[in-house]
Amino acid sequence: MTRVVRFHEIGGPEVLRLEDLEVGEPGPGEVRIRVDAIGVNRAEALFRSGLYIERVEHLPSTLGNEAAGVIEAVGPGVTGFEEGQAVSVVPSFSHNDYGVYAERAIVPASALLPRAEDVDAVTGSAVWMPWLTAYGAMVEVAGMRAGDVAVVTAASSSVGLAAIQTADRLGAIPVAVTRSRDKRRRLLQEGAAEVIVSDEEDVPGRVLEVTGGRGAEFVFDAVAGPGVTDLARAVAADGTILLWGAQSGLPTPYPGFDLGMPALNMRTYTMLEITRDPGRMRRTTAFVTSGLRTGSLRPVVDRLFPLEEVVEAHRYMESGTQFGKIVITVAH
Repeated sequence: MTRVVRFHEIGGPEVLRLEDLEVGEPGPGEVRIRVDAIGVNRAEALFRSGLYIERVEHLPSTLGNEAAGVIEAVGPGVTGFEEGQAVSVVPSFSHNDYGVYAERAIVPASALLPRAEDVDAVTGSAVWMPWLTAYGAMVEVAGMRAGDVAVVTAASSSVGLAAIQTADRLGAIPVAVTRSRDKRRRLLQEGAAEVIVSDEEDVPGRVLEVTGGRGAEFVFDAVAGPGVTDLARAVAADGTILLWGAQSGLPTPYPGFDLGMPALNMRTYTMLEITRDPGRMRRTTAFVTSGLRTGSLRPVVDRLFPLEEVVEAHRYMESGTQFGKIVITVAH
């Protein structure tokens, strides 16, 4: 038996339950891992609440697709992995199919990456979702280059911080947008070239000021909703707004017509554009692995919660006060 987090109804953090279940043996193409740390993602709160881009197909349902641990058993047909190997689980499968909020979990071998000896479980669980999103969108999809200005909203989130570090590493200029002045100093410490406090400042006006009136080549937005019209005012000619989140929960207009039809590009993005493309996944893995090795990339972990406090972890995430990644740890 192993302890597994499930929910039997759609709802808030309180629907999460820690239950004793048989984990079983891995099937073809699967492995069973001992879970040591779990990265908590906003997508999981949306899925649990019935607000995610993917619907809950069955109840009770498991949760989670980013973790670090050690392989305990290897299923038929799996090559390249062995029992006792330290690994990270990469978010590349549906919450409807697998879940890693557990002491032990079965996952597809295709979702595993070897974890270096000097990468601890907390780091291994905190690094992949942010950089699959940030590097994948900024470099593989958008083609950001040195000298480009990249506006990053929700900048104190784990993805926002990964985006700031990615831009820095590539020689681009990250402009962080945050609602709270309290986070300004830390965002500058993490590498932001400029910080705009959206509750106090005119965001497009400040971006135009920072860029000498040119506007930003890229806006990477996690909020979406009606605010994209204001963000579009800050985009350079032929620039791009890339939506990698929809935290507002409101309908998102295409602002080009309201602004007089400028040369404006706008698209959505999910990390599956990387995980389902072997070439992109290879390049992203190399970028992150080398960044961890040299110290130029470093996941910012805000707070650790034990597995027994999964409800509190989700409540904390929904408070919006965190700076960086929330990680659940599992004691064995």
